[in-house]
Amino acid sequence: MAVGLINGRLAADEEARAEVDVLNSRLEKTSQLTKKIQASLGRLDATGKSVRDVAGPLSGETKKLQVLGNNIDAVIAAIEKLRSPADNKDDEEQIMRMGPEKAGLSNYLASVKRLNKALNDMKASNLRSTQQTVADLQRLVKTGNSQLESSFDKLLRSETPRAIEPLHYLTKNMPFPVLSQEKITKLGLMNSYLTGVHQQNTGAGSSQESPVIKIYAEVRSQYLLSTLGNLATASTNTAKKKTPEAVYRAGTNGMGTYAQAMEGLFLAEYDNICSIFMREDWGPVFQATCQPALVELGRTLRELSSHIKSHITTDCFLAYEIVEIISGLSNNLESRTGELKSSLAAALKPIRETAKSSLVDLLEETKRQVNGLQSLPADGAPTQLASQTMQRLQSMVDFLRPISSIMISIGDGGWKSAAASKGGATDTIPSLASFDVGADGQEIFAHYCADTIETLLSSLDARARVLLQQKKAVIGVFLANNVAIIERMINESGLATLLQSRLQVLDVWRKKAAALYTETCKEISIHLFDTVHTSRTARPGSGQGMVSSASVMKGLSSKDREKIKGMFTAFNSGFEDMVARHKQFAMEKEVRQMLAQDVQHMLEPLYNRFWDRYHEIDKGKGKYVKYDKGSIAAVFRSLY
Repeated sequence: MAVGLINGRLAADEEARAEVDVLNSRLEKTSQLTKKIQASLGRLDATGKSVRDVAGPLSGETKKLQVLGNNIDAVIAAIEKLRSPADNKDDEEQIMRMGPEKAGLSNYLASVKRLNKALNDMKASNLRSTQQTVADLQRLVKTGNSQLESSFDKLLRSETPRAIEPLHYLTKNMPFPVLSQEKITKLGLMNSYLTGVHQQNTGAGSSQESPVIKIYAEVRSQYLLSTLGNLATASTNTAKKKTPEAVYRAGTNGMGTYAQAMEGLFLAEYDNICSIFMREDWGPVFQATCQPALVELGRTLRELSSHIKSHITTDCFLAYEIVEIISGLSNNLESRTGELKSSLAAALKPIRETAKSSLVDLLEETKRQVNGLQSLPADGAPTQLASQTMQRLQSMVDFLRPISSIMISIGDGGWKSAAASKGGATDTIPSLASFDVGADGQEIFAHYCADTIETLLSSLDARARVLLQQKKAVIGVFLANNVAIIERMINESGLATLLQSRLQVLDVWRKKAAALYTETCKEISIHLFDTVHTSRTARPGSGQGMVSSASVMKGLSSKDREKIKGMFTAFNSGFEDMVARHKQFAMEKEVRQMLAQDVQHMLEPLYNRFWDRYHEIDKGKGKYVKYDKGSIAAVFRSLY
């Protein structure tokens, strides 16, 4: 059994050795195969390297050939493009010869644009062989542009009348005519192209005007100028009144119609410009188109200014009216277009300066007219200068808006100096921003009216003292009459509201007048002042009542009685003379009442006292005591 086990183990060992031998044999074969593969890879690597060394230069040459081929294709394509305009040149030239009217504007513009593109392409190629074609294309493009400008001019002129009648549109409240939509479309297309060409040739930032703008401004400006010409002439003609001394009345000059027509025409023209030109050109084109009409407006206003200066007292109101009209025109146009404010301000400047200086001139004219008086009425009648001056102030109220703006611009009291009124002038129409925000034009005007009244009355007072000399009563009546007329004309007009707080200037002069007139009363009242000598024993006690005239007479000496008789006689003479002269004076109703009241208040109490004491001097015979209390009161009442 043991032998069997041993034999079995040996057999297993032999079998394992056999398997190991087989594996070793296979491993040796694998090693040999690996060596062969490695040798093959070495040979393959050497072969690949040789291929790369040969193929590298071939690849570079291939790429160069590809680039060259692409370049050749591009050159061929460019040549084809260059040949195309040259081939089509005859067709485009035929369109150019036909012109925009025959070829049709759209077709003509398309042709010119193609020519421009071809010309730019050829210039970019810079080939010597295309120089002749470039020259031909330049000629055709120049011809095309010139014909388009000519067509623009021709079309615009055909649609622009020499002039229209503005009154036809104003009286019927019709809008002023604009260009037809069809023509605007054509003009807009031509302008768009020609403006682009102009910017391309001169540079986008060039200040040089486009030919189209020049054409438009030239054609349409003459239309505006001719249309407004008659109204400009009418404005100067209507300023010349049949009666030179007549005061200008609001609305009687043609300037209002002139400005109204100008506004309508300008706004219609602005609509045309906005429809034809590009946004950045609206302002320049509008300014250029309106300029000749504005120059004519400036000439008209200068002529009116000269006329107003020659008739300042009657026609200064025309200056105020024009200031308001042109300022309104400027504001309306600026709000709609944003243009022309400075141009209108420059045109208005002469009138505005005349209006400002008139405030000083009128005060000086008032002084000059008063000093020119060679005589005054002996009866104290008022002078026409008072009513004329007040009529002028009343008329100013009708132009309160422009006068208020002028007042604010010269400042409160600025009329007191000619330099203040005429200096600091600028070519601007004032706006609220340029004024003192706290200034009140109406209040300043009220101050001016008060100064005018003060100047008038002080000048009349000075002149009356020269001409009437010591005739104080006449001077008093004269001043009082003028004060009454001034006050009446204030209360009966729009001046009442403005001068309500400034009437104290009249109170001062009324008191001066009354004081001058009652100087005579003071002279008469002297005869009613007696001197009473009493002793303590003879003096009546307090509360004993009035001493009778008979008692007073008993206490007088014969000398005193003669003196009292003389005082009565002197009083009677002076009083009767005063009453006679009072009734002869030419007094305004309120003046007669005022002065009669002052005389009565001054003399009646004195006379009544004197009469109470001494009326028994002539025992009621009336030789010395002509008036009792009742009769003298009746005389005073007759003075009213």
